[in-house]
Amino acid sequence: MKEILVKMKRVYNNIVLTKHTHELKYWKECYNKEGHQLINDHYAKLMLGIAGEINDDFLKDKIVGDFGCGPRGSLIWAKQAKQRIGIDVLANQYIACFPKEYLKHGMIYLTCTEQSIPVPDETFDVIYTVNALDHVADLPIMCDELRRILKPGGFIIGSYNLNQPATKAEPQTITEDILNQLLFREYKIISYRVSAPGHPDVYKNAYGPLFENKLIDPKGGEAILWAKVQKK
Repeated sequence: MKEILVKMKRVYNNIVLTKHTHELKYWKECYNKEGHQLINDHYAKLMLGIAGEINDDFLKDKIVGDFGCGPRGSLIWAKQAKQRIGIDVLANQYIACFPKEYLKHGMIYLTCTEQSIPVPDETFDVIYTVNALDHVADLPIMCDELRRILKPGGFIIGSYNLNQPATKAEPQTITEDILNQLLFREYKIISYRVSAPGHPDVYKNAYGPLFENKLIDPKGGEAILWAKVQKK
């Protein structure tokens, strides 16, 4: 039994290391392509669109987090929030690789692990997560963590790539059933919109069908879900 557990741990660690390597490589490539900067002016439209809001008034005096935030400053637009916290397993490495970028964002960057988010229970009023859960190594545990750190009455607002094959950087295939069982269970559904994928490049109208309200029944095919759910 001990040998089996050691082998399982070694496999898990290899998956995590490979994933982190590919994710960091992706961000370094973005930084170089964008002229040694990380562009973030698309986040306001995207994250307000997912929430179904026209401005950031709904975040007034709220503690807002973005799980799987990346290094771009995803909450830079949320000026009304009391506190803006980006949560990412690579946060420390982002700061090391892009030391001038994070200073522009007005955010706290918090490094989590693949199995734990180091904040007390019921900390956040709103948690965003945008195309991040498929990057998680241990999905059940991390969904439990997101539920743990959300206040009663708080919201999870997310964009989820459904039914996409796993890759080295994205080891999870997210489905509606998985989300309903692990993340949304016993939560109130405020909004739930599914479309076909748009342009494969996230910065070239990847979410166009959702902005245009061209909704579909996914029926197991690749799709994008925008959902806003509330903890009871």
